[in-house]
Amino acid sequence: MATYLKLGKSEAEIQEADSKVQDAVTNIIQDVENRGDEAIVELSDRFDKWTPDRFLLSEKEIEDIIASVPDDVLEDIKFAQSQIRNFAEHQRESIQDIEVETRPGVVLGHKNIPVNSVGCYIPGGRYPMVASSHMSILTAKVAGVKRVIACTPPSQGEIPAATVAAMHLAGADEIYILGGVQAMTAMGVGTETIEPVDMIVGPGNPFVAEAKRQLFGRVGIDLFAGPTETLVIADESADVEMVATDLLGQAEHGPTSPGALITTSKQLAESLEDEISRQLESLSTAEVAGAAWRDNGSIILVDSLEEAVIESDKLAYEHIEVLTENPDYFLENLTNYGALFLGPETNVAYGDKVIGTNHTLPTKKAARYTGGLWVGKFLKNCTYQRATQEASAEIGQYAERLCDLEGFMGHKEQASLRVRRYS
Repeated sequence: MATYLKLGKSEAEIQEADSKVQDAVTNIIQDVENRGDEAIVELSDRFDKWTPDRFLLSEKEIEDIIASVPDDVLEDIKFAQSQIRNFAEHQRESIQDIEVETRPGVVLGHKNIPVNSVGCYIPGGRYPMVASSHMSILTAKVAGVKRVIACTPPSQGEIPAATVAAMHLAGADEIYILGGVQAMTAMGVGTETIEPVDMIVGPGNPFVAEAKRQLFGRVGIDLFAGPTETLVIADESADVEMVATDLLGQAEHGPTSPGALITTSKQLAESLEDEISRQLESLSTAEVAGAAWRDNGSIILVDSLEEAVIESDKLAYEHIEVLTENPDYFLENLTNYGALFLGPETNVAYGDKVIGTNHTLPTKKAARYTGGLWVGKFLKNCTYQRATQEASAEIGQYAERLCDLEGFMGHKEQASLRVRRYS
């Protein structure tokens, strides 16, 4: 039976905090809907102290910004983007249109059609999330999206040069220096100067995530992305230094980020808290990471690997690192996760920044029903059908009876008309 040696905040506490965010986001969305650009300017000034002549960067501004970025930084960005592009292209190639004759004269098929326009949010705030440019903009372009616009907030009153360079290199058609709920709403519903898109994607703080939730329906979204979640599954072969490092490495995302250890090793479970305290003494982001672990960290001791699978699938965390003698056991048996990191040779930071898989992943148990952002999210699987006259007459007879069974007499007449004409 699983034993919880440490437990993070309860669902009730989390929901109470979420409700406050919901109200604030609703008010901002309504303001942007009602006042458009005027509201955007005021909100940008209020939250980011940013009031440029216009939020859209010109081609000349982008060129000058990129020229200010050191060459080695640009090379690192290009390397990361080559990894993400390569994997995304392989994913796209795996998605095929089909057309099949399911019975004589009946042809059914589907096409995978890219969404026409997408808005990508590239977070700034505490950290300039350069890598999010690759994950959303580049992936959308590989999928074939015609118009990809992107918003990122200013950083300490300045344009985040490396982020803009990554946005441009990833293929953004329009780049706006605009952050928060106001950016999500501007992309989702449009203003006088920002043409709305069909879909908004990307991670962000709780307010940005809530904006996506409230805008869903008017526009498509990739998934609901809340605070970063990290789970380490470990056995006796794992060392406590690596476990603590990998948990704190993700806890620094924010004070609400959950982290957890599920382990069969009592020694590892009981020694983790001391190791985390030791590492926090020298970690430059200790204030944030320490708060996240204190308020949202969990340690779960289990009797077996089978029980580890059960507890892990209950959590359905975004990131799962497997530090066990046989990591593939979890690849074969886990069902609820955003991304798996198998063995000590890899880690969540690789996935976040450079290795090639996407870092926009499901949180808050959404991994029970969806995976993360990938080229397939930008494709609409649309079906079509055609039939010969003979096949139409045959199918029509079945359709007549089935429509009659349900009482849909208008539906039945659609079928009956074909039966009369083509029999």
